[in-house]
Amino acid sequence: MRPRLTPKQQRLLDLLRNTVEREGKTPSLRRLAEKLDVSHAAVAQGLQTLEKKGYVRREGRYSRTVHLLNRAREASGSQRWVEIPVVGRVAAGLPMYAQQEWDGSIVVDAHIYRGANLFALRVRGDSMREAGILAGDLAVCEPRQFARNGEIVVALVRGEEATIKRFFLHEDHVELRPENPGYTPLHLGFDEVLVQGKVVGIHRGPEGIPS
Repeated sequence: MRPRLTPKQQRLLDLLRNTVEREGKTPSLRRLAEKLDVSHAAVAQGLQTLEKKGYVRREGRYSRTVHLLNRAREASGSQRWVEIPVVGRVAAGLPMYAQQEWDGSIVVDAHIYRGANLFALRVRGDSMREAGILAGDLAVCEPRQFARNGEIVVALVRGEEATIKRFFLHEDHVELRPENPGYTPLHLGFDEVLVQGKVVGIHRGPEGIPS
């Protein structure tokens, strides 16, 4: 049995539940603070308490999503989604300069995308066309600094160029292989490649450019 809530904690939980049921997404800390007429710190502390008592579960540091939990401590059916940030762009053709700015967010099915701290990157170019990754798509990624042979990754090349390719580790170098016969693989030294994430899905919808 879950611990009882104080009136203030119950008010925060009710506001979260009502907003999610009405709008389908978690309100920001700023909005919660304004509605409750308290500070951001008080809201953050309240969420920590709700999590400790088993009423909510928060996502990782890249996501502001809060899942409401039922008595079995499972996410409620109304929250089969997770909001993840879109972080800059990457090239799926010739590598382009790695951009760090955030470019909005997207909502994906949390039962399909279960990883922590997920992020999305916009794709440019067509070097991964045969893998179904097209220009304008959003590549949903799980943060990683390692990869297994054959996995599609986001890699930083020579410290400044980000690209999406299949990863292959050879005895004396790393190969980043495109999925388009019109492009040649990149053969790079171990110190020239930094894996930044594994591509776990592709989001088209209104954001993607039709093929």
